[in-house]
Amino acid sequence: MAPTVLTAGHVNWDVTLRVDRLPEADGEAMIRTHRQAGGGSAANVAAALARLEIDTGLIGSVGDDDTGRLARRALEEAGVSLSGLRVVEGAETAVKYLLVDDDGEVAILGNDGVNEAIRPADLEAERIRAVDHVHLTSQRPETAAAIATIATNAGVTVSFDPGRRVGDRAYDATLSAADVLFVTEREADALADVGETDGQLVVITAGDDGATVRTPDGTATHPGFDIEPVDTAGAGDAFAAGFLATRLEGGDIETALEYAHACGALTAGREGARSAPTRAELEAFLADHP
Repeated sequence: MAPTVLTAGHVNWDVTLRVDRLPEADGEAMIRTHRQAGGGSAANVAAALARLEIDTGLIGSVGDDDTGRLARRALEEAGVSLSGLRVVEGAETAVKYLLVDDDGEVAILGNDGVNEAIRPADLEAERIRAVDHVHLTSQRPETAAAIATIATNAGVTVSFDPGRRVGDRAYDATLSAADVLFVTEREADALADVGETDGQLVVITAGDDGATVRTPDGTATHPGFDIEPVDTAGAGDAFAAGFLATRLEGGDIETALEYAHACGALTAGREGARSAPTRAELEAFLADHP
């Protein structure tokens, strides 16, 4: 039986502008292309897991505007269950504007909209207890902590990707509850004073330099794959999905790192944050990159 996962956090609508360069202050850039698609870390991970044939649901919120309808439709088409998605009447869905240069580097502008409307009182505990794993992303700290507590008390494993704003938000309870923590090198530095929980896996990504997993028994590393980046938006979310899918299906940490990097590389080599690979595409990539 396939593992079941519930992701929780932001559901956005992304407007991606490919530009000749990221503009400096008082500078100007030329827009090469313009596209729109679903975004938000929790939604991206959910869509990537679904493409890897993992039964996935989502806890999050969108407005009842046209953008929210587009975001919901994109998730439904990806195969993600939306029974835990709240539609807030009269509210605007969060929109992010992604500037992507010719090297695939990304700068982000946006508004939060209504992507953090879920509060602890809104949670359906049985939905959380019914899955094999919960993946948390940036959201209200009290909501993340409540989800983590319900999951942990039910024996459901938890992973957490706190995101860019980790140093500005009180995530201590969720960080302590997480079985797997996904952070970049910069985010790891911001959490330097937070002690690691016994048995916790800390996955530290370093862009072109690969990734390291700190475990209670030592470390595992993978150098990543040498690819020509097109758009790095969503690559970290695809990486997390690849790692989680492999671990939930019984893979060891080294294999999970390899699959995670392959998912991230394939996503970075394509346009859009929702360009994570299918399982067949992933296996074909790994066969070509032994």
